[in-house]
Amino acid sequence: MRVIVTVVEKIVSEAHIDIPDGLNKSAIKQYIVDRYNTGEMSTDMNIFQVEFESISARIVQEQSDAKSA
Repeated sequence: MRVIVTVVEKIVSEAHIDIPDGLNKSAIKQYIVDRYNTGEMSTDMNIFQVEFESISARIVQEQSDAKSA
């Protein structure tokens, strides 16, 4: 029997970045989003917690490779 298992995870990551001084709240958010979107922040990400949101399984009907005579 072949089963396809689908796991949905919630991953909590933490990144430590330096941002320029003097930015307001909106500018800080935009600075962080820009760093994330350009990939500059992803190399600094450290996954420290993973929680399972859901897990499911689907049975797949196997096809026989045997030829009938």
